[in-house]
Amino acid sequence: MSGDHDHDHDHSHLDPMDARVRALESLLAEKGYIEPTALDEIVQIYETRIGPRNGAHVVAKAWTEPDFAQALKDDATAAIHALGYTSRQGEHMEAVFNSDSTHHMVVCTLCSCYPWSVLGLPPTWYKSPPYRAKAVIDPRGVLADFGTVIGEDVAIEVHDSTAETRYLVIPQRPAGTEGWSAEQLAAIVTRNSMIGTETLAVQS
Repeated sequence: MSGDHDHDHDHSHLDPMDARVRALESLLAEKGYIEPTALDEIVQIYETRIGPRNGAHVVAKAWTEPDFAQALKDDATAAIHALGYTSRQGEHMEAVFNSDSTHHMVVCTLCSCYPWSVLGLPPTWYKSPPYRAKAVIDPRGVLADFGTVIGEDVAIEVHDSTAETRYLVIPQRPAGTEGWSAEQLAAIVTRNSMIGTETLAVQS
């Protein structure tokens, strides 16, 4: 949900679930039960902090435990479920690992399929038509829009999520984190890095 609330807005362009949520929000706001600005702040927290904690745990564990990283490569669904992160959608998970030669990015070109079990709520931009179209046509341009510059010698692979298969990007572990605990590492993993629109670096 964006910060600009026009409660008389035509929601016909939204998918049925989004339209129902927007209509309910508008009704509750009109009756004074909720404050839209406060609701947006709560959603933002769940989108960027609370929701992605599961995924950050998966990433940190992959960085620190080679056996778990291999398990993710072999069967990400089973490895993630073993940590207790499951979804009612019964999604099949694929973990894709960034490297010096390949950078991965995730999109859903048809709708907004997203790995809720590890990333929580999808960000608004992930569901937007511009991102969904441009990610496939011009992935480097999309990354640049996010302030992420990938060297020309690095291949970019774009993964199109479906109702059956969702992807989790395992970003490269930043230099300067040697000796860090899994908890410290998880704290620097961002939602966008697990979608692939951001790379990680330790702040000096």
